[in-house]
Amino acid sequence: MKIPRDVNGPEAVRALRRAGFETVRQTGSHLIMRKDSRTVVVPQHKPIKPGTLKGLIEQAGMSVEGFAELL
Repeated sequence: MKIPRDVNGPEAVRALRRAGFETVRQTGSHLIMRKDSRTVVVPQHKPIKPGTLKGLIEQAGMSVEGFAELL
């Protein structure tokens, strides 16, 4: 499956919350989320660039398909 190209920051945060991640803090326009030992930095940009989104999904330890289902 290809990386979604129209995902913005709040949508990515919502999907990660559904996956069990919790917000730890925000530094500028970047939200830091954590689940167990995994930390994910989510930029609050509209839209998130595909390469950045791919890295975010990898940080979360998820597959692209799994992330897309949570959107």
